[in-house]
Amino acid sequence: MKGVKKQNLPSKVCAVCGKPFTWRKKWERVWEDVKYCSDRCRANSKKAVV
Repeated sequence: MKGVKKQNLPSKVCAVCGKPFTWRKKWERVWEDVKYCSDRCRANSKKAVV
């Protein structure tokens, strides 16, 4: 993703809160597996399932 403007980065919708979030460098290798926009949403998803 080097040399790509922020407005052209890929984005997804969070599975918990429904808000859109964009690609981050730390998600470079696992972008296909990312479902949640934050640690908070990831933790809330586990509470909702149980």
